[in-house]
Amino acid sequence: MSEQEQQTNEDRLNEAKLIEKTGAVTVENTRGSIHCLTIVGQIEGHQILSPQQKTTKYEHVMPQLAAIEESPEIDGLLILLNTVGGDVEAGLAIAELIAGMRKPNVSLVLGGGHSIGVPLAVAAQRCFIAPTASMTLHPVRLNGTILGVPETMVYFERIQRRIVQFICKNSRIEPRVLRALMHKTGELMNDVGSVVDGKDAVRLGLCDSLGSLREALDCLHGMIDAKKGRTAPQSDQKTAFRARAQVKRT
Repeated sequence: MSEQEQQTNEDRLNEAKLIEKTGAVTVENTRGSIHCLTIVGQIEGHQILSPQQKTTKYEHVMPQLAAIEESPEIDGLLILLNTVGGDVEAGLAIAELIAGMRKPNVSLVLGGGHSIGVPLAVAAQRCFIAPTASMTLHPVRLNGTILGVPETMVYFERIQRRIVQFICKNSRIEPRVLRALMHKTGELMNDVGSVVDGKDAVRLGLCDSLGSLREALDCLHGMIDAKKGRTAPQSDQKTAFRARAQVKRT
């Protein structure tokens, strides 16, 4: 075996270990280098969840995002989402990092982007959702012992306000529509809220487009090409949508 073949095998082994450990991999081709980040299962925050649960640890994701933004070898970020939600503050922390990135990034909701997964999905510069995927919108819930005092409700409302503001800032949905969906009754068993499928998520303005891997990658490559000046930069539709929505709300 030649030295080059041995190095290639070592690179593939290291790549496989990286995927197994973090659910992330960087792929290079003639069009550019794309880092694929998966957010699956439950978002794990300050408390360690059971080993039997599939989790995404925020302490793994946050430094990855910082490294991706600063790496000259990575041209774009593809975020694959299939999450039931999880820790609110951990999810918002990851979403804020994604929303603050300059590097081209696209999210793709597969299966589900529920609860705090909604801010994670809309945080990307462009958000795709598979036709068979869904998103669950509901008020903030906390597990464990809760003190039944007025201050608790004030705290809940403040968190809820932060989530609504973030989602509406990074998508085209109106705050009143989002709140109505979150507090809808008769749809979720023993709870309030709504489940919207891919088509409705686009119609409501939560996601930008229906699509799957091919559409998400084509969009990301187009954004990378535009940034590199290989094609004429196209107008950022999501930015335009946000600007119009902001003007309308003010």
